[in-house]
Amino acid sequence: MDKLSEKELTAWRLFIKAHAKIIEFIERDLAAQKKVPLTTYDVLIALFEAPDRRLRFSELNRKVVLSKSGLTRMIDRLEREGLIQREKSEEDRRGAYAVLTDEGENQLRKAWPIYARGIKQYFAASLSDEEVEILTRSLGLIYNELQSSQEKEGKES
Repeated sequence: MDKLSEKELTAWRLFIKAHAKIIEFIERDLAAQKKVPLTTYDVLIALFEAPDRRLRFSELNRKVVLSKSGLTRMIDRLEREGLIQREKSEEDRRGAYAVLTDEGENQLRKAWPIYARGIKQYFAASLSDEEVEILTRSLGLIYNELQSSQEKEGKES
């Protein structure tokens, strides 16, 4: 097993702790304003950014970041709340799509100012422009490497 340097381990731990604390604070702010939770926002924004505001459930599962576990139950709840609707696939009888409703988009738009303020306050305000650029490059390198590795694994299986 590769040995981690003290700097690497410290950076990792601080990354995890900072991420958890930022999410906690943004969740708190959204709840205080009675807006959708961040996990719901995660699903709604994935649909909002998709062509025709719809994704196959398998694709939605790949797109969401914060709410992978219990996604089926969440989809059921969001459908009951009128934020999304299910649409059967015409090409594949077993397939189905999650589609963002107008109400889902409305709730997304209402939550965004609080979410954006949280990103600014709890994340960006602590960093200089140069630090943001360095962090963006560094996280981009990590993400792209992992994404490439995942794609290679998918082709090999």
